[in-house]
Amino acid sequence: METTSFLLLRLAIAISMFGHGLVRLPKLTTFSNWMIGSFENSMLPKFIVTPFSYVLPIAEFAIGLLLILGLFTKPSLIAGGFVMLALLFGTSMIENWEAIPSQLIHIAFFALLLHFIDYNSWAIDTFLIKK
Repeated sequence: METTSFLLLRLAIAISMFGHGLVRLPKLTTFSNWMIGSFENSMLPKFIVTPFSYVLPIAEFAIGLLLILGLFTKPSLIAGGFVMLALLFGTSMIENWEAIPSQLIHIAFFALLLHFIDYNSWAIDTFLIKK
């Protein structure tokens, strides 16, 4: 039963990340311009925001896809946690307090899944790693 619960939680966060990346990739420049505009009055300089705005959708898509497949699950969960921490910091810098609960929930999912990583049996990882 624990393995099924883990799978459901893994797929939930995976679909969220995958979906965020998937819808942003076709309009990457538009998304980047929106993000840069959102940060123009923040303490973060444009030379940091610009590359992050292009990398973020790719990272979300890749992390989501890997988690859906259950491939490199532990590194993907760690990467996802760090992406969300970066987003949390950025959200604080622009005082978008309404977005913070969602980001904290994502971080909680990543932390919970990392804590129970041993239940990750419905994954490609289990076929690649000999126990």
